[in-house]
Amino acid sequence: MTTDAAHSRTAVAIGVAGAVLVGVFTATQSRVNGELGRALGDGYLAAVISFGSGLVILLVAVAVWAPGRRGLSKALASVREGTTPWWYLCGGAGGGLFVLAQGVTGAVLGIALFTVAVVCGQTISGLLIDRNGIGNTPPAAITVTRLVGSALALVAVGVAVSAGFGADIPAWMLLLPFAAGLAVAIQQAVNGQVRRIAGSALTATFMNFLVGTSVLLVASLVHSAIVGLPDRMPTNPVLYLGGLIGAIFIGAAVIVVRVTGVLLLGLGSVAGQLVMSLVLDVVLPVAGQVIVASTVVGTLLTLVAVVIAAIPSRKLRTRGAGPR
Repeated sequence: MTTDAAHSRTAVAIGVAGAVLVGVFTATQSRVNGELGRALGDGYLAAVISFGSGLVILLVAVAVWAPGRRGLSKALASVREGTTPWWYLCGGAGGGLFVLAQGVTGAVLGIALFTVAVVCGQTISGLLIDRNGIGNTPPAAITVTRLVGSALALVAVGVAVSAGFGADIPAWMLLLPFAAGLAVAIQQAVNGQVRRIAGSALTATFMNFLVGTSVLLVASLVHSAIVGLPDRMPTNPVLYLGGLIGAIFIGAAVIVVRVTGVLLLGLGSVAGQLVMSLVLDVVLPVAGQVIVASTVVGTLLTLVAVVIAAIPSRKLRTRGAGPR
């Protein structure tokens, strides 16, 4: 093995570990935001508070961190000059769609079907983005291990949440979280491009929260006009940490995706979410929820899937490809 190859594999291993950590923070934020939504009785407002508080933190960070301000100027100038597509700056809409899908369908689908639909969309989108490339990120060959790992991850998530499968569900309620999964993978890809253009992960994270907050604010205003606002706000300060947690893991994902690609970032993130969800259910159980064997087995299978997908292997030959 050459030194460059060894360094490359080490970088991917560190990147996958970072992707798992992103999933850990994602699961933690989901628990915090879920409890905030429960206390408010309004999941839309909880999402706005989470994204909005993260945006405030990032506004302060951009104001005091010169590289972040320079990066923002570079990104906006690149869009004005036409060298960067404007929609690269709209990755936060993917996060907004994900949260909206939770609010609209999560209670009806349950965590089982919702998770399966999202992971299916995210895995398919990650494969396509890696295969075709995006911006200055060249295509990544689809290998045997990546395909096997992706397939195993889908099976593993299905096993992990199988205890929650239930009644007949309208097709659109499955299509919405599936679309959110597609959008999340695109979000990760374009945020990585903004980071490269701006030369600052802070800039990419800030733009993500700015767009995501805008999308959620519009949705929340419409929802509040229909059902009204909550009577009171929760006083537990822990419930307002979702924005800070989100800023941390979105920023981490912006950095990690350059090494792992979108597919491995998604698979590692899913593994981290399942593991942390198990930990939280043990340490801070939610009333009425129990840990079942299928959840543990599915979580372990997901970890195996991530390891398999990260192993280098031969490339799959596409139709019409000649020998190389």
